Amino acid sequence: MSAFWTQPDWDEHERVDVVHDRASGLLAIIALHSTHLGPGAGGTRFWHYPDPEMGMRDALRLSRGMSFKNAMAGLPMGGGKAVVLLDRKGTKTTEMLHAFGDAVEAMGGRYVTAEDVGASVADMQEVATRTQHVCGLPVDEGDAGGDPGPFTAMGIYHGIKAAVAHKLGKDSMQGVRVAIQGCGSVGGGTARLLAKDGARLVVSDIDAERAKTLAKEVGGEAVAVEQIMGTPCDVFSPNALGAVLDDAGIAQLDCAIVAGGANNQLARPEHGRVLHDRGILYAPDYVINAGGIINVSLEYLCRQHGEPCDINEVRKRIAQIPGRLQSIWDKSEAEGTPSNEVADAMAMELIGRG
Repeated sequence: MSAFWTQPDWDEHERVDVVHDRASGLLAIIALHSTHLGPGAGGTRFWHYPDPEMGMRDALRLSRGMSFKNAMAGLPMGGGKAVVLLDRKGTKTTEMLHAFGDAVEAMGGRYVTAEDVGASVADMQEVATRTQHVCGLPVDEGDAGGDPGPFTAMGIYHGIKAAVAHKLGKDSMQGVRVAIQGCGSVGGGTARLLAKDGARLVVSDIDAERAKTLAKEVGGEAVAVEQIMGTPCDVFSPNALGAVLDDAGIAQLDCAIVAGGANNQLARPEHGRVLHDRGILYAPDYVINAGGIINVSLEYLCRQHGEPCDINEVRKRIAQIPGRLQSIWDKSEAEGTPSNEVADAMAMELIGRG
């Protein structure tokens, strides 16, 4: 593996730890991009990478995205992310979770973790037996916290409606065709919310049966994973893994809007210019998908201060996402600058790197 600080995604990270626990078999990367606004907050991804360098790239890109996401959401949190490199079988044990919790604790509160791809609330409960610097834990009804997925979906739903109003001039989702890539907690939650508003849905997932089940539930259509990006639609909503918007992916698009919950949707920043030049409205991923981190961050902050945290405060903050997107789109159009570049500049200013 080449030195990670020479990689394009290095971006002056404050700290990157490679953690190896021989007894449990844990191999993890914890990347802290910025603690300018507060402790670096971001979930832990459990994934098998054919090449460890891919895991490092993911950690660097995701932690930078969390810096931007938390700053743009108005949270007193910096940006961090962890990646646990699993074997081909996806082995994940209680011992590994405990060792990871010890590694988080050793960072002394500079990093706060939560769920991400491949992780569950139950996993975070195990991690929490070894460190207090974890969120996304079970909470009482009416309190902030718990599974961030439904709250991320809530933000995506609000953001898609804002994009449709801005680009298509429609104040209703009735009859708007949305192609959803990924039918997990976020994609599925978004689909259910849009279905209630009368949207016409096309869904896809690597688990074909899950896609068919969701399609039946929301009265939509399921298509194969290789078809979803080329599906004619008003909105393409990527809600699976990132980097789908590369040269080949963008060439397939037949839509007016890209708005979804996946992190790091653009394979490289210059792909935002490609979308812009094609006249496709792009909702910067770390702005539209902030609902989950808003939820778990408020859970963590309230717990640290020994205060209750009303879920209505979470909903109130998530409802501000469309306004942030609108300010980005307005500036983008006024300057002729791609929306991702506008958002990046705003975020960099907020974390003291403008």
